[in-house]
Amino acid sequence: MPIDDSQRAQIETYLSHLDGLISRGCQLRDALATDPLSVSPIAATRAWQEDCGVTINQLSGGSKAHWLARSFSAAFLMRSADGRAVEGAAPAEIVTRLIDVLEQAVATLSGMGDGTSVSGSSPASLSSSQSASHEAPPPHLFDFVHNPELRPVVEQAYIDSRRALEQKDYDLALRTSCGILEAIVTDALEHKGLTALAVAGTPAGNINIADWSFNTRLAVAEKAGVIRNGCARLPAVARTYRDQSDADGDGASKATVSERDARLAGQVLRVVLRDLDPGR
Repeated sequence: MPIDDSQRAQIETYLSHLDGLISRGCQLRDALATDPLSVSPIAATRAWQEDCGVTINQLSGGSKAHWLARSFSAAFLMRSADGRAVEGAAPAEIVTRLIDVLEQAVATLSGMGDGTSVSGSSPASLSSSQSASHEAPPPHLFDFVHNPELRPVVEQAYIDSRRALEQKDYDLALRTSCGILEAIVTDALEHKGLTALAVAGTPAGNINIADWSFNTRLAVAEKAGVIRNGCARLPAVARTYRDQSDADGDGASKATVSERDARLAGQVLRVVLRDLDPGR
């Protein structure tokens, strides 16, 4: 059942708050990396972690068993050589992990705009049917892809995109996320078939989906109900990621890609993953 305007407004409020927390976290992570023993960033990090904890508690409906709450707690642990959890992760590493948890919350909330029913005191609570699963997402994210030859390619690309983000190669992270998004949406469109897509405004006279522009594929997929409207959050530089390639052919973008751009592209990708694989 569709969500009402008040619920949508609350979701947008949470999204804005989460984006603010992510931005603060990125600044703190950089400050800690520069001077890990400085008192000021350490104190600011503690305050930020408390703010994150309050928000995560609200979104998980107060349940410590909720996957989001468990991910938050796990961010403070490090693993020993035999895989056991032990105390003592470095502050900058904890911040990086918490940013990832916040991004998971953003991706889930962004995917609720289709009217996913919610429970609990907050209409934006993530303790709803699918989002409230106490299990973490499965390790293989692309088993739903119809083309079996494509699955290992996008699985590896997803790992590469996360690694590029961690290494602050935001241009590569964004382009890789967009490439994955384009690949899995194209796979879904091809599986649905041109006949079924005809009512969704397919380009006249163009029967080859692979020849459509990135934006056209996303628009047709939304209109045909293949995906929802999560791609509305894609930054402009992501929508033109193919057009921005250097004439030299090295794949680098002509445009400046910010960390926020790269993270938004990754968040949208996770929303679309949930659209295409609703059982996740």
